[in-house]
Amino acid sequence: MAKKILIISSNHTGHGHKSITESLLENFSLYPDVNVHVIDGFSLIGNMGLRVSKLYGSITRNAKEIWKMIWEISLKRPSIINDFTEVSIRDNFLSLLRSVKPDLILSVHPNFNGSVLNILEEYEIKIPFVTLIADLVSITPLWADPRVDYIVCPTKESKYKCLEFGVPESKLKLIGFPVRQRFLQHLSKNTTKDEYNRNRPLECLIMSGGEGSGNMSTIARILLKNFNCRVKIVTGRNKVLKRRLERTLYERFGTERVEVFGFTDNIQELMLSSDLAITRGSPNVMMEVVACNIPLIVTGNLPGQEEGNPGYLLKHNLGVVCKDTRRLKAIVRELLINNASKLKQIKKSQKKFLNPNVSREIVDFIVSIDGAKDLNIPENISKFWDIGKKISLPERMNIKKRISVRKHRRV
Repeated sequence: MAKKILIISSNHTGHGHKSITESLLENFSLYPDVNVHVIDGFSLIGNMGLRVSKLYGSITRNAKEIWKMIWEISLKRPSIINDFTEVSIRDNFLSLLRSVKPDLILSVHPNFNGSVLNILEEYEIKIPFVTLIADLVSITPLWADPRVDYIVCPTKESKYKCLEFGVPESKLKLIGFPVRQRFLQHLSKNTTKDEYNRNRPLECLIMSGGEGSGNMSTIARILLKNFNCRVKIVTGRNKVLKRRLERTLYERFGTERVEVFGFTDNIQELMLSSDLAITRGSPNVMMEVVACNIPLIVTGNLPGQEEGNPGYLLKHNLGVVCKDTRRLKAIVRELLINNASKLKQIKKSQKKFLNPNVSREIVDFIVSIDGAKDLNIPENISKFWDIGKKISLPERMNIKKRISVRKHRRV
């Protein structure tokens, strides 16, 4: 049984990795003998790493082509990212191991799988390593390193991709996508929400993940002009967008029909009070909306890891897809005709799809793994360079190449 677990996550590359980590911590707390230490993997790189991770929101909002290029590099040459990350985190990661002394490592971010495994292998440190995939369908090879002990897959599609990338099936555990308890608490309550009918306004929620990307203003205007509805908009960390929407929409439609929120900790309350959610194809947002049993309209997705999400949504009838806002009016009308029959059918499909125990099942599985015994972490962490000597990243990469050549010759 693993009793001291190190989770490698990320606080700033979207909100999904952090949300997944929170959902697991809720269930790790049910094991009083288990101690969990969470680290932002980018912090192991130092201030530069944290600054890079905080650029995620700006890039995904304003430079999607750059994001697509990064994704394509991870597909074609994952070793570039692994090697760069390895030499960037090596010293701090080994110091962390000496401090925490974990008997199992769990990674919920792709950038720290191959890199950490490289370090463990190089120093012959035997610690079970588990990866939890935070995407649904379109996954990068960075998630699928065959050297792991186990990979927890959220979907059959992600499992099949891991098999394509060469991971043995015995290492793949298909469990599901973990969701925080706050999005599931309504299931244990006896109160039932009234089904939508034309006698009251349609309650619409527009959001786009933690970074607030997407054409929210256009979507809101289409809804407010064509339907008896109230609209709530969540802009996440995008403060500029929040101010702009407040200025333009409040003036025209009034605060009785429109509310604009920034980043909020009670997003589940906004979801549960809605009849329809319009969002980007972020896996974390999609699964939280489904947990709240709110039909979805997905308006787009990031290139790369979110490309397969709209199709996944349609396959399980969890919502509909509208990538062209000119079709939004017709799509909403189709959901509402015949006493909102299509809207109600989506809600039924979501209930059938949802497994509210995913987080607990993942934690139960992780805890059941035999942890490392007699952990041997070298005191001299500077195996290939002097710890007191400042060495530039290019120099470290050259050292890494020499190490790789040396290992290849031994083989």
